[in-house]
Amino acid sequence: MEFKQQKSWVKHLDFILLDLACLQAGFLFAFWIKHGFDANPYTISIYRNEVLMLILIQLMVAIIGKNFKDVLRRGFYREFMATFKQAMLVTLFSVFYLFILKESSFYSRTTMLLTGALYLCMSYLVRLGWKLLVKVHFQRKEGHKSLVIITTSDRAKEAIETIQSRNYHDYVLTGLVLLDQNAAGTQLYDMDVVANASNVVSYVCRSWVDELYIDVDRNYFLPQKMLDAFNEMGLTVHLKLQGMENPYHRVQYVEKMVGVTVMTFAVNDLSPVGMFAKRIIDILGGLVGCIFTILLTIIIAPIIYIKSPGPIFFSQKRVGKNGKYFKMYKFRSMYPDAEERKKELMKQNEHADGMMFKMKDDPRIIKGIGHFIRKTSIDEFPQFFNVLKGDMSLVGTRPPTIDEWEKYKAHHRVRMSMRPGITGMWQVSGRSDITEFEEVVKLDAEYISKWNVGLDIKIMLMTVAQVLKGSGAR
Repeated sequence: MEFKQQKSWVKHLDFILLDLACLQAGFLFAFWIKHGFDANPYTISIYRNEVLMLILIQLMVAIIGKNFKDVLRRGFYREFMATFKQAMLVTLFSVFYLFILKESSFYSRTTMLLTGALYLCMSYLVRLGWKLLVKVHFQRKEGHKSLVIITTSDRAKEAIETIQSRNYHDYVLTGLVLLDQNAAGTQLYDMDVVANASNVVSYVCRSWVDELYIDVDRNYFLPQKMLDAFNEMGLTVHLKLQGMENPYHRVQYVEKMVGVTVMTFAVNDLSPVGMFAKRIIDILGGLVGCIFTILLTIIIAPIIYIKSPGPIFFSQKRVGKNGKYFKMYKFRSMYPDAEERKKELMKQNEHADGMMFKMKDDPRIIKGIGHFIRKTSIDEFPQFFNVLKGDMSLVGTRPPTIDEWEKYKAHHRVRMSMRPGITGMWQVSGRSDITEFEEVVKLDAEYISKWNVGLDIKIMLMTVAQVLKGSGAR
């Protein structure tokens, strides 16, 4: 799964919005200094119009002028000069706007100059502060994209330095694979060597890996089986161009990655706008779902506790996007010893391959309330908290348990190339009737390759229809 390289203004939307807030704050303080704190600029037409024009001018200068390009890599001096340039251009365009409308004589020159000066100071300090927060946050390795470097021992140092020199917060370097020697378990240039040519597929299949960066000599033969395996997993692969051809994925294009020209190929090509829309839908749906979850808790919690004393909520470590672990929440529909009893019941598993567990009349389910909340899918409601946290999406693939994940083959991993969801293609395609895991993988791969916002909405509507018909999970 791959996002197209984002434009500078999209990548740094947070800086643009903070800069816009600084401009508005600078304008307000400048107006109050000149006219007093009891005055309201938004009730005066010329100032109200100027506020709207300032927003448009700031956005135009920031986007067209590419003022935030490489903002995370700029030092104090370069940042000040970039901020000064931004403030000057915004001020000059604002003056020009008032001049064209012949309203400059009615607008306070002191307010205009103070706005520019305060905007410059506030924006500069906020940019420095926000960059510091971003750096601290990403040093914790949370929310990053995990990048594994695949190379040879003679190119390892150059490959690592290339990524590190241009990478401020885009990736966490989680491992180094040396194709020409068996050095797994050691360190090279302060990086953990995690695999070699013989076991790289196995390592990547069961580890948190979002993307791969391959840097080998143009004469080095890359095993096609390895590349095909990465293709089956749905991973995004960046292949440094060394005169190589033959891309293996359906979506491929040449792009810049941390300043290096690479051939990128992936299972799907997602636009930042589309994924932003998906996240907005998740947040809105998550908020509504959390409200219903709280209301349901008031009603269901006492019943669950009376029928089976113990915790009301059930949490379990699951595997999320690209192998990243998270805790998934549900209303507890089973007795407290359900996980221990699962081993005894494996022989009755309807999924003969053991890749998932499902059985009819599961004795671990709490009689009455347990069957009811599972039949109506009410037990899934606490997962809306996972959606708000960003661990899950409203629509996606079913997140596997760790023991299921450990059984995955390379082509199964494609399911995890997108954030798992509360519902998905498998759930609305008759999940109680599908007992072959390969069919589940096929449906999930189809969803990922064809994803768009419209498909998500269609699946959500189908899910609601199924729940109303009472065809939830057993």
